[in-house]
Amino acid sequence: MRLRVVGCSHHNAPIEIREPLAFDRQQARDAIDAWRTRYSDVEAVLLSTCNRVELYLAAESGEVPCKNAVAAFLADFHDLCPDETREHLVDLTDRDAIVHLFRVACSLDSMVVGEPQILAQVKQAYEAAVERDSVGTLLHEAFQGAIRVARRVDSETDIHRHHVSVPSVAVADFGKRIFQRFDDKKVLVIGAGEMADQTLRYLQHEGSREPAVLNRNPSKAEELARRWQGKALAWDRLDEALAAADVVVSTTGANEPIVTLARFHEIEKTRRSRPLFILDLAVPRDFEPAIGDRPDVYLYCIDNLEAACERNLLARWRHLPAAERIVQQEADDYFADARHRATGPMIESLRRGWQAPKQAELERLYKKLPQLDDQSRQEIDQAFDRLLNKLLHGPMESLRREARHGIPSALTDALVKLFHLKEKD
Repeated sequence: MRLRVVGCSHHNAPIEIREPLAFDRQQARDAIDAWRTRYSDVEAVLLSTCNRVELYLAAESGEVPCKNAVAAFLADFHDLCPDETREHLVDLTDRDAIVHLFRVACSLDSMVVGEPQILAQVKQAYEAAVERDSVGTLLHEAFQGAIRVARRVDSETDIHRHHVSVPSVAVADFGKRIFQRFDDKKVLVIGAGEMADQTLRYLQHEGSREPAVLNRNPSKAEELARRWQGKALAWDRLDEALAAADVVVSTTGANEPIVTLARFHEIEKTRRSRPLFILDLAVPRDFEPAIGDRPDVYLYCIDNLEAACERNLLARWRHLPAAERIVQQEADDYFADARHRATGPMIESLRRGWQAPKQAELERLYKKLPQLDDQSRQEIDQAFDRLLNKLLHGPMESLRREARHGIPSALTDALVKLFHLKEKD
């Protein structure tokens, strides 16, 4: 049994390297098909995200392709130079490969430790490989184990409970203090940058719909609004939009506040004391700080959010040792089970070898007791089978116990000699 993962991630390759190696969903399917054509006996799962491109490989017997072969395959698919690709790839084998997969699935290897999206991406990669018939017993067990590890880490630690990105903290930690739900709230986005886009992702996850987007560049406002099924508004409708909004996300590049306290006084006259949650993510700030002192206004700036991110990140780090212990335990179990499965043919050989004398003794007994009815014969057959299973239980438990520490070669050799297993096969 051989396992290998070859790939690159944010740990060892800059985005200029990762981008040309990335696969969209259709490309990933095509790549798996190409791999199966070239290496039909090697299982493969391709994981491609914004932060990593990794090919997981396994073979029951023989060798899996080396790092150079994988580099050549990736370079051929993307029409890149193999030498430039190879130097940025990491090569992990056997236990290191399994531990890496488990750490990836539970987000211990992520750029933001504890982020929840990676597990879904691991599942999608695995399911796509299953659809292309490139997954066998080894990778099936490996990826099912990875999903199990991620669930254990989620349920047995609090590593996912603490949000650490500014948009997630803004919505989950601050926004939910004010609103229990977002599906009935009007969202206004001022500016159309990356931070606005990310915050809208979290707001949509919480149920918000049809955000209004304002930007001095109308085309950027329309692009962001289209991405999140919202509507773009002209910049001169800012006061009107603020009067109608429940949630405001502001991320402009203005050099001074776009909403002063005096201007907000006029806006709040039409709001009728409705709560207003403002995320001022701009630097310099878009809203004059004194606005946060107004009744029913909850104003948070980037400093408030970043401080919360730091606190949450420290809380996550406290749970890392427990998460790492789960990964190591599950890796031990994976290899113990794999080694135990490797002894399966020996147990089956032993079982087959004992069937003939069992059957001979039954036939001798039935000849001496011809008066037995079918039910009695069936009970005697079952008793012999139970006896056989009890006799096998000792060798099986010994093999299982020894398999936790490696292939039990000494024990298997003893069983082969003691029961002449090679001769019986």
